[in-house]
Amino acid sequence: MARVQSNEGRAQEDWTPARLIPTVGIRGQEEQEKRATSSLLAVMHAVPEFGHAVLGPLGAPKSPPRTYTEVRFKDADGRACIPDGAVVVERGKNRWSCFVEVKTGTAQLDGDQVSRYLDIAREHGFDAVLTISNQITSAAATDSPVAVDKRKLRRVALYHLSWLRIATAAIVQHRFRGVSDPDQAWILGELIAYLDSEPSGASGFDDMGADWVKVRDAARAGTLRPGPEVEAVAERWDQFVEYVGLGLAQELGTDVTIAAPRRQTREERVALLAKAVVESGRLDGGLRVPDAVGPLEIVVDLGRRQVEATVVVAAPKEGRATARLNWILRQLRDAPSDLRLGVSFEGARETTSGSLAEARDDPRLLLSQADPKRCPRTFAITLVRPMGTKRGKARGSFVGDTRQQAFDFYREIVQTLKAWQPRAPRLVPHEVESEDAVHPRTGDARAEPA
Repeated sequence: MARVQSNEGRAQEDWTPARLIPTVGIRGQEEQEKRATSSLLAVMHAVPEFGHAVLGPLGAPKSPPRTYTEVRFKDADGRACIPDGAVVVERGKNRWSCFVEVKTGTAQLDGDQVSRYLDIAREHGFDAVLTISNQITSAAATDSPVAVDKRKLRRVALYHLSWLRIATAAIVQHRFRGVSDPDQAWILGELIAYLDSEPSGASGFDDMGADWVKVRDAARAGTLRPGPEVEAVAERWDQFVEYVGLGLAQELGTDVTIAAPRRQTREERVALLAKAVVESGRLDGGLRVPDAVGPLEIVVDLGRRQVEATVVVAAPKEGRATARLNWILRQLRDAPSDLRLGVSFEGARETTSGSLAEARDDPRLLLSQADPKRCPRTFAITLVRPMGTKRGKARGSFVGDTRQQAFDFYREIVQTLKAWQPRAPRLVPHEVESEDAVHPRTGDARAEPA
């Protein structure tokens, strides 16, 4: 709603701004999905720079895409097959095309339906099937929320994008990379406003799922056992970390990725998370921001009901132990005094830790107790806050509070830190030469200047 003053300058009324893609009148899941599909595909065609930002990573050439909704095909048995949409991109002799299957709200993708679309795509010469839903995965090229027969992927690729990832691509293009045509920029802004609205069904991550409270309380009581509930929470946590990363990407205008081994699959990562939460009652995840001093790590301790945000910084390679410790303390001069500072040491398993306030009063408390001259290897800086317990994304909720903690920690600490760099090599001080000095290479006597 907008507060608008009349021409006479007297009465003021609340007016609703006109929207290119209105959310008024959306009734039911089918209508919601049709409108979201049509809006997205139309804007991808109308704003080629955005279209390429979405499709380029999937292999599409850089050219304005042609987009269609509710395309009709027949399978090998003659049954009608109607994917939600299709995209065709051509550049010279290069042609790329894909089917699009869309879900909104809490609707989940159907593995059998996706498999059928893969078959139809192969029969009709399409390159890929693209699924879109609120299910968040970390890599569009490799991760899919549904399991399909790998043999179906020999000739047709399967990609998945969450609505949050699409919204992030739109925001980064609109706010940071720019759109050359002002009208196209306005159209893209209208799509962003639409995707950000609750009625669109594309608003992203909502909560930790139906099993969260049960798993959380069992972990605190020490009675948690392996099972489907734990696996479901581990999967939601993996999605949550990606949700935080995409939120940071929207604010920073750069790619933010999950800090995990390059070849680790989503299934392997979720399995490790499920095992860790049973054994230790902790969930952890990391995010890599380009050029940041280190990954931003988020750890949830369900037993203590607290959340830790941490960044580990490599210590300088030169100087005495006290000088290396003072190096990080100078960078944290304006940081909150309740931060935790942990120190690991070269050639030893020993670690020390304390609050930043204690370190400022007496830095020697963080030196090695076995050998105060032993040099620090890394510094771990940690912000600890109580864990939110409410559902949803509002203040006091786990999702809302943990996301805010990650943003606060990055803003106040991570983005201010600089990695240590060695000093440039120094030349030996120049010595005054005598009048009869000889040239170091030729051996000739040097003449005095005229």
